[in-house]
Amino acid sequence: MDSLLADPGVDALVDRYGRETVKRSLRTAVDRARRATDGKGARDPASLLAAAEDDLVARARPSLASVINGTGVVLHTNLGRAPLAPEAIAAQTRAAGYGNVELSLETGARGSRYDHCAELICELTGAEAAVVTNNNAAAVSLVVNELAREREVLVSRGELVEIGGTFRIPDVITRSGSRLREVGTTNRTRVGDYASALGAESGLILRVHPSNYRVEGFVERPTVEDLAALAASANVAFAHDVGSGLLSKELLPGFPDEPTVRGSLRGGAGLVTFSGDKLLGGPQAGIIAGASDLVKRLKGNPLLRAFRVDKTTLAALEATLMLYRDPELASRRIPTLRMLRESLVSVESRARTALPYVSAAGVEIEVARTGAVVGGGAFPGFELESAAWVVKGVDPEPLALAARRQARPLLGRIVDGAFTIDLRTIAAGDETEAARILSACIGAVRDE
Repeated sequence: MDSLLADPGVDALVDRYGRETVKRSLRTAVDRARRATDGKGARDPASLLAAAEDDLVARARPSLASVINGTGVVLHTNLGRAPLAPEAIAAQTRAAGYGNVELSLETGARGSRYDHCAELICELTGAEAAVVTNNNAAAVSLVVNELAREREVLVSRGELVEIGGTFRIPDVITRSGSRLREVGTTNRTRVGDYASALGAESGLILRVHPSNYRVEGFVERPTVEDLAALAASANVAFAHDVGSGLLSKELLPGFPDEPTVRGSLRGGAGLVTFSGDKLLGGPQAGIIAGASDLVKRLKGNPLLRAFRVDKTTLAALEATLMLYRDPELASRRIPTLRMLRESLVSVESRARTALPYVSAAGVEIEVARTGAVVGGGAFPGFELESAAWVVKGVDPEPLALAARRQARPLLGRIVDGAFTIDLRTIAAGDETEAARILSACIGAVRDE
């Protein structure tokens, strides 16, 4: 070991990885060599150093990797949902060092981290006040805990939803210290059902957008305006969890109806909760916008400390929100909006332009029309026309595995027995890299 550590080639490794880490990898290399020779035979120092370096590279490889998303799911929860705009990424980098997170630069006294995005949120939504949490589940929990602790929360039976990770509205309500009061039925709930359930124990009327499924046919539910009027008449708070964070319908023309933050606030909701990393296209965050007296109460709740948002998240969210001051700029710069709004002609053109970079002699690869989805619980059942590379003549399972094992993994899906890469969810400019990765994977699978 002393001899190996004295080798001139080790100095560079020590500078990069640290002495103790290098020693650990050298021991691993020596142990493997001993087992391979049954404890006998020469062990070349150069080969041991090379093996140790391979081990160091493997140990240093981050588990959270940058991937190319060819799945056709724009807001892919398993891939971190919304990719950030360049402005948001740059803002996160700037915020990674020291910053005035909780310091007023005017007075030099302590400030509040919740001031950094609040004004922008109000400007864009029409709310009186706003506060940001670390995710939307936290936002809903905070609202329920503050406005209906040890009291009843009225929710339609058709809105007792479960989203990813077994996050269930009934559980959130009870764990937040409130009692669930179910009203109406799964498919039909009227404003009279809420009125009949209201009583001395009522603390909150909560409307939840069932974002990841649709109930069709013989259905009925009150409008936001109806519930707001009822809540006001009974002096009970009314909150609306819109989930996806679409600010206005104009941002996604031609898409199905989806509740918007602005629309809900205009309809009279006292508080609206929504995600930062879904249709808003920003970082993971929970945003609460609404009446100033209610937001003030939320800021005084001790749970807000547990749900506190990080400085880099605030920076990315602020940069994303700034883009929304010009909707046309937002549609170009925010990747989620750009992917959702891109025309089929444009997606198909990118697929055909980059296809020649896929070198796979004897393998049939065609550009075919396919259906992409929004994901993230938004617009359930709605498909976007898209275009994909379809690889035929190669076993799709090993090909998909090989693509996932690349230095920059390439994710696709298997459709009708063929490995398929959807170009709608591949960022403009990444098509050539995706093509070259696919070529290498096809070659590796065919050589096995």
